[in-house]
Amino acid sequence: MQIDNPFSTVYISSEIDLYLTKTLKEIKPSKIFILVDENSRKHCLPIINIKGLLNEAEIIEIKSGEKYKSIKSVEKVWEILSTKGADRHSLLINLGGGIIVDLGGFIASTFKRGFPFINIPTTLLSQVDASVGGKTGFNFLQLKNEIGVFSHPQAVIIDSVFLKTLDKKNIYSGWAEMIKHALLFSKADWENIKTHKIENIDYKSLNQLIARSIQIKNHFVEQDPSENGIRKALNFGHTFGHAFESLFMDTPNEILHGKAVAHGMICELYLSSQKCGFNEQEMQNIMDYIIRIYDKLAITSNDFERITQLITHDKKNENSFINFTLLSDFGKVKINQVCSIREITDTLRWYQKLK
Repeated sequence: MQIDNPFSTVYISSEIDLYLTKTLKEIKPSKIFILVDENSRKHCLPIINIKGLLNEAEIIEIKSGEKYKSIKSVEKVWEILSTKGADRHSLLINLGGGIIVDLGGFIASTFKRGFPFINIPTTLLSQVDASVGGKTGFNFLQLKNEIGVFSHPQAVIIDSVFLKTLDKKNIYSGWAEMIKHALLFSKADWENIKTHKIENIDYKSLNQLIARSIQIKNHFVEQDPSENGIRKALNFGHTFGHAFESLFMDTPNEILHGKAVAHGMICELYLSSQKCGFNEQEMQNIMDYIIRIYDKLAITSNDFERITQLITHDKKNENSFINFTLLSDFGKVKINQVCSIREITDTLRWYQKLK
């Protein structure tokens, strides 16, 4: 399956070698580098190099984990690229999850003012979110993706075979972004997501859902590549979500991005019901579904001030206003919805009381 857009060609197929060969012939790189972490090097690199296409490539490994999505990792890879003779005609293959594709895209886009890169995402989250859309970057001062640029890969190659190496919590992390895309687009897409048994994966039908999720994301990205308008729809669930993720970062209770976004969507659906008239029964149905999969976050009243501080630092805010993307209905997006500190605190109190 091939999904074309003005920025990148997305291939969804079990024939990785076919599309990787095709992409390499089109780019004709002077040198190939592959960015991995210890997990993707062990489990995924043998899959993409099964026919020896990448025997001559330089492997660059960084450690997995959100704390390594940092300027130190960026500097390390820049140094290796420089030492190994990378030039503007080189190619970086980002093989891994969201951290790898976010970091790798930024690194390739800035080293020598930019050279080509392709993404081979190996987690569900990176397949439907990080690998497409052109956002790259890293965390800074414990703020998610605080530094970055918009830059699109030459191609994205997706194969659900990689998902067989993941545990349930990583599958669920990607599933949250697919829930988000469905809510943003139509009730029919939400019903389609809701009826798929993610607890017992059918990989063939999941490929179809992955393709649909990417198409929905592309719908917003193509209209607004630099996030000045309607692309902000994709931030739904992320204002609270990034704050939750940062709150637990570098603690024993650290949570994955998708789980944070799932609970961010609960909070932002509540705000949607209060400010935009989103149907409360539908909100309850969605909330019940999310909590069944993701449980609840252990947030206390003592966390409210820190969460609020994190939200006010969110890069989506403008001129001291706290901006949210909310919904008035399935597929009816309301961007730039300004909320007060009191409304945010009231939402946290409401969330805290949920069972």
